[in-house]
Amino acid sequence: MSTPRTRAIVSQDARPTLPHHIRIQFDPVRQAWAVLSPERVFWPNDVSLDILRLCDGRSTVAAITDRLAAEYDADAKDVAADVHDFLQEWTDKLLVKL
Repeated sequence: MSTPRTRAIVSQDARPTLPHHIRIQFDPVRQAWAVLSPERVFWPNDVSLDILRLCDGRSTVAAITDRLAAEYDADAKDVAADVHDFLQEWTDKLLVKL
């Protein structure tokens, strides 16, 4: 009997990272960045790619939010909601670790 998986919840203090089985790679044929997972390929937009590149295991979600808000010259509260939602979705799919 296996133990049910507990859902990881994204917090501002979490330090997201990409699992070892996830790679970000440029596809020269499509001229686009792809996120490669066993048996799956994702084609993230520019903002999603920026978030994923900052998931280094050292930066907190709050630091990622602040950096993106500065880069995009956007309101930190709006960016925080988008970053949180994106990371929660990708964490639920086991594509990001907390």
